[in-house]
Amino acid sequence: MLTVNDILHTKQKAFNVIQSDALVIEAVAMLSSVNLSYLIVLDGDEYKGIFSERDYARNIILKGRASNNTMVKDAMTTDLPMVNPTQSIKHCMRMMISHKTRYLLAYEDNKFLGVITIHDLLRQVLLSNTEFAEHDIAHELIDNDENVSIF
Repeated sequence: MLTVNDILHTKQKAFNVIQSDALVIEAVAMLSSVNLSYLIVLDGDEYKGIFSERDYARNIILKGRASNNTMVKDAMTTDLPMVNPTQSIKHCMRMMISHKTRYLLAYEDNKFLGVITIHDLLRQVLLSNTEFAEHDIAHELIDNDENVSIF
């Protein structure tokens, strides 16, 4: 059974990190330069939230705010579900589906370990399709992602 820990061991050290007091315009530029859909918001080693393309659309553009004078902490997502390293990939899929999210936070003993993304899970499904071939959960996860509105 594949676990959160298996995913964390395959991921590189996070390079998509920004501080909460950075301006949103800096975050958007960083999103473009790292070619990812999210940034991990850390102040020192302390996890604060996730800033994503969706946060930009929902909390800046749709609210008529300016990205050159709004801080990341005023637009980021802070209420993501948490998983621990021993939980299964299937559990993660169910969490994403039930919470209608693309990201999960991995924690162990109150220590932030990283972010599990929908892409991490789908990559595991593709690499080990025998474990998931008989289950509709992978299809449900994909359908859930298509049905999560950007607005």
